[in-house]
Amino acid sequence: MMRTYELSTTERDGMIDVTSFVREAVAESGVREGYAIVYCPHTTAGMAINENADPDVIRDVLRRFDELYPWEHRLDRHAEGNTAAHLKAITTGTSQTVLISGGRLVLGTWQGIYFCEFDGPRRRKFHVKVIGD
Repeated sequence: MMRTYELSTTERDGMIDVTSFVREAVAESGVREGYAIVYCPHTTAGMAINENADPDVIRDVLRRFDELYPWEHRLDRHAEGNTAAHLKAITTGTSQTVLISGGRLVLGTWQGIYFCEFDGPRRRKFHVKVIGD
């Protein structure tokens, strides 16, 4: 079973907790044992699993990404001017795989699943494929 979700991002850079959407897809699938693949079909956005308890972690991650990949760089040649967004998306990756056991996502105490926007605001999609049983 695959579900597609849409969301609207509101800032150039942001990490949106989509854990509840993935849980919903798992529940609807009826899968008790297996895994869920969460996939982002965009070249300037990605998926990550990270801490979801302290919002300062997200702020710090985004700030450090900006330090590593400054938005404007004198050597960038990409005409759209969003090379930093592409680099951030490459760093996070396009997908995350989460185990399912007993019909529930196997996540650590502090973990959440994030859609990572690096070139917003935009209307975006992500897909959840549930496989098992």
